[in-house]
Amino acid sequence: MLSLLTALLMTATTPAPAPEWRTPFEASTGNTTATYAECLAYYQKLAAAYPAQLSLREAGPTDCGQPIHEVVLTANPAASPARRPVVFIQNGIHPGEPEGIDASMMLARDLLQDKKLRPLLEGLTIVLVPVYNVDGMLNRNATTRANQNGPAEYGFRGNARHLDLNRDYVKQDSRNARTFAALFQKWRPEVFVETHTSNGADYQYTMTLIPTQHNKLAPALGGYLQQELLPALYQGMEKKKWPMTPYVNPIGETPETGIVAFPDLGRYSTGYAALFNSIGFMPETHMLKAYPPRVRSTYDFLLTVLETVRRQAPQLLAARSAADQQLQQQSAFPLGWQLDESQVETFQFKGYEAGYKPSEVSGLPRLYYDRSKPFTRPVKYFNTYRPVMALKPPLAYLIPQAWGEVIENLQRNGVKLRRLDKGLTGPAETYYIEDFKTSPRPFEGHYLHSAIQLETRSQKQETAPAGDYLAVLGEQGPARRYLVEALEPQSPDSFFAWGFFDSILQQKEHFSDYVFEDLAAEVLRQQPVLRQQLEEKQKADPAFAKDAEAQLNWVYRRSPYYESGHNRYPVLRWQGAVE
Repeated sequence: MLSLLTALLMTATTPAPAPEWRTPFEASTGNTTATYAECLAYYQKLAAAYPAQLSLREAGPTDCGQPIHEVVLTANPAASPARRPVVFIQNGIHPGEPEGIDASMMLARDLLQDKKLRPLLEGLTIVLVPVYNVDGMLNRNATTRANQNGPAEYGFRGNARHLDLNRDYVKQDSRNARTFAALFQKWRPEVFVETHTSNGADYQYTMTLIPTQHNKLAPALGGYLQQELLPALYQGMEKKKWPMTPYVNPIGETPETGIVAFPDLGRYSTGYAALFNSIGFMPETHMLKAYPPRVRSTYDFLLTVLETVRRQAPQLLAARSAADQQLQQQSAFPLGWQLDESQVETFQFKGYEAGYKPSEVSGLPRLYYDRSKPFTRPVKYFNTYRPVMALKPPLAYLIPQAWGEVIENLQRNGVKLRRLDKGLTGPAETYYIEDFKTSPRPFEGHYLHSAIQLETRSQKQETAPAGDYLAVLGEQGPARRYLVEALEPQSPDSFFAWGFFDSILQQKEHFSDYVFEDLAAEVLRQQPVLRQQLEEKQKADPAFAKDAEAQLNWVYRRSPYYESGHNRYPVLRWQGAVE
């Protein structure tokens, strides 16, 4: 009887490789994924054998000290990326989900050796990151993916700093993310694919898919994604005998309750790609399926993406160009998104009946799926998001030179900054942080802020000293939207939300009650209106009226003695001339 791996390889659309070109996965019984050393050695072997079509180089560092590598596949490596669509495939962000690592090794070889696939090399520029989280891949084990059916050993989700890199695309705490940003900005791909394995419910599908949320793309690109690209990918996978479903993100405990499109914020790969008018995909194989079909379905998905993008190249390039033009003309930018539950689609979902039985651990009811009872039935799909708010950007942002980490992040992500060679004076808007909520526990090394409330103050004459940085909106090109979402505090993945400006939230100077009593009395004598406001608050708020310290602090915060920098967001919304 044929093994599952052998049967899958025999049904592949490409010829079986010669023994010397088999990957560690293909040479095994099907439950083995390549080690980091094996993966790198395989690409080095391909680069040596096919130097005209494949280049391999170190792209930059990771937190563990080992480099990230960049593989470029094309029939003409010297061609400009702008002349053909660029498809950027990244693997191993979570090395315990290694299907993409093994599938891409096979795919790179087949693109070079199978003449039927040569049109893909001629019509596309294919960029591969064989392993993104090198740190986690070197941390090989057999236990941390408790919910997953193979392979026998695999890497770890976190990197050397215990960061989940799929939450690091905007804040870029890791060296891995900084290397990625340089690569992404170098290529600015039309399509970005990052391979994953799912967690969650049980169902019949081997492959699920998270695309960039179409509402977050420019209309030209979002429309193309929904009307042309996604239907072709689903049809292509159906022809390859891998029916797909949208990523199973249920409203309730099981898929029958309805499925919600994944809310891909900028911290995730697909959300980050959208900031630059790139279409992102996260193919997520089902963790309970055996490893060989998970690898093969990933291979076929990547191949289907390449085939479809090449076939639809004119439409894709036209949509991307139109999206870039729309971005430059955009006068208001959404900050935050919420699901529109009034917009519902329905599709036929292939699942398993769910039930409950007593737990052998607790004795309480536990969920289970009965694979002897498959079903196909209509399931609601919620795939529309609406902006929570929209904001008109300023002419420019002015970033004080003191905030070096913010400046470096902006530059790394393609933002064009002018450094002032002399002081600049003019009108600007200043934000003051009125209120916010902070997560009680750290998330990826940060205490995230949310529900941010601002007071905006218009200043006729603000002065920025020489050495500060000006980011002019009209000069940003593809980074225009990224700049707005990074610097507007109310954006859910802004630098403020991630805590980059937390030092402004701490008061640095204080007062001694017995000393400030006399100063406060003098302030009230000189400002009768302030005295009247204090008395009105005393009448309206009995608790305040009984709290001497609160009243003294109230006067202090409205006096000249209170520090002007407390809660003052340091980035100015510049409204003056920019020469």
